[in-house]
Amino acid sequence: MATSWYCAHTANGVELFKHYGSNTRLIRFSCRNTSSKLFLTRTSDFRRLKRGCFHVKNTLSEKVHEDPITDQGAESNLSSFTPGAASIASSIKYHAEFTPLFSPERFELPKAFFATAQSVRDSLLINWNATYDIYEKMNMKQAYYLSMEFLQGRALLNAIGYLELNGAYAEALKKLGHNLENVASQEPDAALGNGGLGRLASCFLDSLATLNYPAWGYGLRYKYGLFKQQITKDGQEEAAEDWLEIGSPWEIVRNDVSYPIKFYGNVTTGSDGKRYWSGGEDIKAVAYDVPIPGYKTKTTINLRLWSTQVPSADFDLSAFNAGEHTKACEVQVNAEKICYVLYPGDESEEGKALRLKQQYTLCSASLQDIIARFERRSGDHIKWEEFPEKVAVQMNDTHPTLCIPELMRVLIDLKGLSWKEAWNITKRTVAYTNHTVLPEALEKWSYELMQKLLPRHVEIIEAIDEELVHEIVSKYGSLDLDKLEEKLITMRILENFDLPSSVADLFTKPEIPVDDDTETVEVHDKVEASDKVVTNDEEDETGKKTSAKTEAAAETEIDKKTTVKPEPAVIPPKKVRMANLCVVGGHAVNGVAEIHSEIVKEEVFNDFYELWPEKFQNKTNGVTPRRWIRFCNPPLSSIITKWTGTEDWVLKTEKLAELRKFADNEDLQTEWREAKRSNKIKVVSFLKEKTGYSVVPDAMFDIQVKRIHEYKRQLLNIFGIVYRYKKMKEMTAAERKTNFVPRVCIFGGKAFATYVQAKRIVKFITDVGATINHDPEIGDLLKVIFVPDYNVSVAELLIPASDLSQHISTAGMEASGTSNMKFAMNGCIQIGTLDGANVEIREEVGEENFFLFGAQAHEISGLRKERADGKFVPDERFEEVKKFIRSGAFGSYNYDELIGSLEGNEGFGCADYFLVGKDFPSYIECQEKVDEAYCDQKRWTKMSILNTAGSYKFSSDRTIHEYAKDIWNIEPVELP
Repeated sequence: MATSWYCAHTANGVELFKHYGSNTRLIRFSCRNTSSKLFLTRTSDFRRLKRGCFHVKNTLSEKVHEDPITDQGAESNLSSFTPGAASIASSIKYHAEFTPLFSPERFELPKAFFATAQSVRDSLLINWNATYDIYEKMNMKQAYYLSMEFLQGRALLNAIGYLELNGAYAEALKKLGHNLENVASQEPDAALGNGGLGRLASCFLDSLATLNYPAWGYGLRYKYGLFKQQITKDGQEEAAEDWLEIGSPWEIVRNDVSYPIKFYGNVTTGSDGKRYWSGGEDIKAVAYDVPIPGYKTKTTINLRLWSTQVPSADFDLSAFNAGEHTKACEVQVNAEKICYVLYPGDESEEGKALRLKQQYTLCSASLQDIIARFERRSGDHIKWEEFPEKVAVQMNDTHPTLCIPELMRVLIDLKGLSWKEAWNITKRTVAYTNHTVLPEALEKWSYELMQKLLPRHVEIIEAIDEELVHEIVSKYGSLDLDKLEEKLITMRILENFDLPSSVADLFTKPEIPVDDDTETVEVHDKVEASDKVVTNDEEDETGKKTSAKTEAAAETEIDKKTTVKPEPAVIPPKKVRMANLCVVGGHAVNGVAEIHSEIVKEEVFNDFYELWPEKFQNKTNGVTPRRWIRFCNPPLSSIITKWTGTEDWVLKTEKLAELRKFADNEDLQTEWREAKRSNKIKVVSFLKEKTGYSVVPDAMFDIQVKRIHEYKRQLLNIFGIVYRYKKMKEMTAAERKTNFVPRVCIFGGKAFATYVQAKRIVKFITDVGATINHDPEIGDLLKVIFVPDYNVSVAELLIPASDLSQHISTAGMEASGTSNMKFAMNGCIQIGTLDGANVEIREEVGEENFFLFGAQAHEISGLRKERADGKFVPDERFEEVKKFIRSGAFGSYNYDELIGSLEGNEGFGCADYFLVGKDFPSYIECQEKVDEAYCDQKRWTKMSILNTAGSYKFSSDRTIHEYAKDIWNIEPVELP
């Protein structure tokens, strides 16, 4: 195999790499300084390095060290080197030539992106190796963050900025004929997440690296992501993501890091008394690593993603040659499809099984990796009781819940620990973050499915449940039996199960003897001689139906004994409650905003809170100020640095609060407005390119971008727009101009592929936009635009340009939200309910700088009861909007089912569960206040400045410090 050598300037100085086949690795070396020249190891492609530059010499005429590793004096010489544009250009050219994914003739943008990213990755890998070496040598406690989603966004510009090489890379690419921004725009967003859950996980990794905390992330490597959203005349359509079609320059496959994963099979007891899980379906999970750099630090942590496969030996060659091609590939396909799609549809049993396989793959592969690392670092003296002192596992929502029974299985079945020892270790290791009160997030799995797929884990879960039952009975045994039974029903992990025999006798009720399986009832029935009963239903004066017998029936009456067979009892399905398992098996449970954490304690897990109050904490979410101000909004960043007198705010966001004292300064306000307008001009071009619609930058940019869901109430927003449009149409042109502020209303977000109502909402928004945007009477006074395929990169454009952002979920239903924090950081004023982190944002930015409307969380249940009792009277303006929509103003599509969800008093899919109609009057009145404030640009700009100043609390750095101290008990370790 041909071997070549090359060297490149990196953040650590000059590095020598050995390239052989398709692999490149860093060769640790040192060199001596002779006559201001650095001489490297022997190679036929020899490079002599001077300060700040290097060139290639195909010669061996210079004196070199045969074994430079022994030279200990060179490190200080190399550390004085900083990568210059020339050396970076050479590194990019090297990758374009020697690690190609494209033909060699041209150096076009896609090729330039890959070569540039690989050049940056070289520096990250050096720091990654150094970070990893220190973790191995020091053997300190390390946190592991397990999440089904990591919504990373583009990485190139962030990585270059974190290495402080923006200028050098821009100059190098310019010399090679390209612009850095154009090159960066070639990068697709990694399709590893969907919404706030995944973006939060990515912000946390950023902060962990920046703050030098020893930590890794674990996730799955989805080939096709969630989906690529396309907007057509029929609304949302889904297509597979193609982010991995030509590979990712950031990931490094670790073929030597793979672990076996088992499904199905059976559990038996061996002659040694141990339980053995055998047979079934076997696959392996292979590691792909993505380096995560810290800002202005060498610390580079790891996001390890698992991909699933089987060995080539499992390919059925004989079946293939016999023409049974599908059968031949069946094993491979079954393994690989586990990592095809994020959140595959689970309407079918196959879909449910695939989701459960995904969750178990994440948990099993990650824990095997963590345990292998613990054993390696422990050497010959493994003390399992010290495992929680070296390992902290954080479960991001309920998806990684199977960590609990999987860790128990490994410790008991494979490592030989007792149940008591394993359970003690598990409870001290694992912690759980709850992200919502919605039922779909408090997962419940079919017991039957889980027993079939993971039989050994079900045995362990049953044992955990029985132990829980005993603890509840021990704690509350003096209660009235009905209350005790109610607690057990609420708190058990297993739903719709009989009590364990050990406690069942407590609840035994005396039996009433029954002769057989039928019930004999004496009735005096009035029937005809023919044994037929003829009735006609009539309504009495009150409208109630009464039964009137025919005259014939009244003539002949007999007493008859009738035998009635009871209706068969409906047996509810047996379920495994994953959230309850998380609370029982973890040492900490946290909500993600103050109001959410209170709801978790008082409502969602109230019985558990009474039993273990010490477990429950609040950790308000946060977002990284590096991506969400520093790099996505350079104009604003420059202003903040200028007026605070330092760039320290990027790491110490409390310095943003210093802007408060300048909020009335006219010079600052002028600069602030100019920065906002420059960002809006970029969005104007983007919207034209993506949607074909033209907008003006001087209009108010009113933005709601988030996952499409009924509780997030995009429907309330678009109903408000319809009301605005209707009022405009009723006015003259002069009246419209006087009464309304020009607005560009921007929506973005994905509706889950099988969420029919959410997809109806997308369709309705696009229909409203198509009508309004083509109405010549309205012109630029109102535009409605749905941005297709919303992702992190789109957010980085829209958020800096926003004037108003909408966070209008039904109070008590949004756990926290993170987009509200990003908007606040960028000086965007918010309209919203007292829900999630809105409560804390409003406190920090000032009540007068937040547009508040709507019912509060403690009122919601009463309002729903009022609706069910038929006492709710809808506002006339709300009824007016519904009538206008039904008139066909926005096309011929039938919106009866969409509007029907807002009507009626009870029943599934109706009765306005999310209180759109209730909050509508308050919402449109609040929007009138928004218009009034925007007309006073001095006041509006001051509000904007104070939003940025008040956002300091919502940095993910603050959140991570709290997790590290209160839950994980880890300390930062800075590389020398």
